[in-house]
Amino acid sequence: MAFLPPPPQSKTRPDIAIFLYGATSGGAPRRALTLAREFAKRGFEVDWVVANPDAPLAERVPENVRAVALDGVVSKWAALRRRKPLALRAAIPALGRYLSRENPRVLLSAANSAHFSAFLAHRISRSGTKLALRICTHLSGGTAGTSRAPRPVARALARLFVPRADFVIAGSQSVASDLVALTGIARERVSMVYNPVVDATVAERAREALDHPWFAAGEPPVVLSAGRLVAQKDYPTLLRAFAALRPKLSARLVILGEAKKPERRQRLLDVAKELGVADDVDFPGLVANPYAYMARARVFALSSAFEGLPGVLIEAMACGCPVVSTDSPGGSSEVLDGGRHGELVPVGDAEALAGALERSLTSEPDRKALRERAGAFSVDAGVAATLSALDLPPSLSSGRPS
Repeated sequence: MAFLPPPPQSKTRPDIAIFLYGATSGGAPRRALTLAREFAKRGFEVDWVVANPDAPLAERVPENVRAVALDGVVSKWAALRRRKPLALRAAIPALGRYLSRENPRVLLSAANSAHFSAFLAHRISRSGTKLALRICTHLSGGTAGTSRAPRPVARALARLFVPRADFVIAGSQSVASDLVALTGIARERVSMVYNPVVDATVAERAREALDHPWFAAGEPPVVLSAGRLVAQKDYPTLLRAFAALRPKLSARLVILGEAKKPERRQRLLDVAKELGVADDVDFPGLVANPYAYMARARVFALSSAFEGLPGVLIEAMACGCPVVSTDSPGGSSEVLDGGRHGELVPVGDAEALAGALERSLTSEPDRKALRERAGAFSVDAGVAATLSALDLPPSLSSGRPS
């Protein structure tokens, strides 16, 4: 995907400009890539506007989506050093110029870290663009785009900019409730739209070959987890739970996901060594096809301290993999329907998590029911609901928006 740095004015006014730091491996960027692809498939003119065009998944930006790298020396310097907050702040003037020049119908800020920058750029642009904020996780857990500010300041800023957006989309009922409590926005102004997660490609890719010795026939069962190696995911609790499980059952633990800084991965390895389970724990990093792992794992574990709508839980269920999760602030309980489709345990409780893993490993899963539940979070439903929340037609066969 070739980025335009910056582009000339397009011949056609963009319908939707999706703004975020870049195509990193987190859940919000991956859902944004899905939205970009599906919006374009439905006939919308889509711009992918980022501060960092060289993020790990940049090659996944669809060819029929115009990729725009925001200019600016400081922003480029910060992006090169993967300093997301600085890169997003430094990109505000360039984003404002983009909005003034291109005047897209909607600017969709697609990740919590981008919202404050999107708000300021929108204000200075004085364009006719509508501002939409897609709130991915609890703002009270890590307030939108202001994580480096003291929490009272961050919350005050959220109360300033969230109610001033034209459209506000929450990724789960729990996130919507948190948003109302934190910012004072009226509940009727918040659209609740589940993430677009499951389509036919999940099952197709789940059947692809997997080159990892631990998943070969006859090997001990594998507990799988996936997500960035960040504090939010609370992998130390998962490691402690696995260590408590190992004396009772032979098993292995695989944690997929990248570490922004190598020392984060090393710290987790050190924890595994201290617990005496390092030989049975693997960190493969960012993998091209996590679904092949999910289809072959015996159980998927989510140990997060907070979430929005955890797509990895849904993806694992779509692959027929049993799941256990912390009952963290966010949408985990919604995904699992209050525990009907997988055990929920208290946040930070390694003993409870170990017990849930043991019960899952020693019982026979209903894989059909898991796949059916995951189908409630389909790409088609999520995209249609997002377009409706943005006051746009289901496709441009219904007429180009005015």
